[in-house]
Amino acid sequence: MPESHHHHEHVNSANSHSELAKSVVRSSTPLNQRPVSPYTLNPIVEEDGFSWPSFGTRKRAEETEEEHQKRIDRISGAVKTILEEIGEDVEREGLLDTPQRYAKAMLYFTTGYQTNIMDDVIKNAVFEEDHNEMVIVRDIEIYSLCEHHLVPFFGKVHIGYIPNKKVIGLSKLARLAEMYARRLQVQERLSKQIAMALQDILKPMGVAVVIEATHMCMVSRGVQKTGSSTITSSMLGCFRAHKTREEFLTLLNRGR
Repeated sequence: MPESHHHHEHVNSANSHSELAKSVVRSSTPLNQRPVSPYTLNPIVEEDGFSWPSFGTRKRAEETEEEHQKRIDRISGAVKTILEEIGEDVEREGLLDTPQRYAKAMLYFTTGYQTNIMDDVIKNAVFEEDHNEMVIVRDIEIYSLCEHHLVPFFGKVHIGYIPNKKVIGLSKLARLAEMYARRLQVQERLSKQIAMALQDILKPMGVAVVIEATHMCMVSRGVQKTGSSTITSSMLGCFRAHKTREEFLTLLNRGR
């Protein structure tokens, strides 16, 4: 084969590698962008008032009493199977009603899926107010279920925001945290969802959320570290600035 042909192939190969490298660089994620999660995509609040609805949210929220009972029966049947498979006697006295009790408890633990954020949580509790200093509500107790093992994690949420001519009823911050906690969760997402929802509803200058929680999947299984706790945060708007963040954390820890 002529030498010029070999040279031509080598140049084409080099060019193709160069183009590939350029395309990889162009398609890479910039360092200042976060990966997208399906649970925190816009819109934060749907037109019908549901926030990040799950696959069956609307069906569950709109079901009749008869459909609700059928749902309980289906969950009960699944729980009965689990009890049998771990080697239990589902006919013994202590377990006779356990499948039904568990089904009702699980539906309660996950009421956040069918809660309408505008009609059931916020309602008419957003007010015009000329206040532009930090508002903090701390030590909001939450109970949730880890989506990886379906065991509880629980702790406290601290929420702060700086208003931009609008404030929200203080109890609504607790209700907002409760709504997102009553779902299958990971703590990192829970922090972000509370912060993003408040930012979307009030359009404040910034929002800060800190959660301190104990995870039973770490305490009662796996590494079994009973003294461990997990702290996560989500800072939006002006709270990303070092000075504002420091003020929030200082006020949060005052008197402790």
